[in-house]
Amino acid sequence: MHDIGGLSLGPIDRSEHDLALWEKRTDAMLMLLGDNKRRVLSVDAHRRMIESYGEQEYDRITYYEKWIRAIRNLLVEQEVLTRDEIEARVADVRAKHENAGRRAAKERVPW
Repeated sequence: MHDIGGLSLGPIDRSEHDLALWEKRTDAMLMLLGDNKRRVLSVDAHRRMIESYGEQEYDRITYYEKWIRAIRNLLVEQEVLTRDEIEARVADVRAKHENAGRRAAKERVPW
């Protein structure tokens, strides 16, 4: 299902667009976790995780949503962190932002 060559899906939007802060951070996180110093994640494992999504989920979420979910799932799969640890940290960061008067309604990170 990930090899969609030949399907008529319309034209590709090739225009440049600004990335949201969370998208930039997702990219940085993937680079750091896969660098030669840490080697926590591999490109192959990241791709395997993204390709394991079902067709509906794959089509429903954006490019960087796929990335961040794959990072989360690989960290849990490789027992670097537990899902509860990740969820607790995300809740903590969201609370800190709300307490500081910052709302992330538009840029909600899709954990």
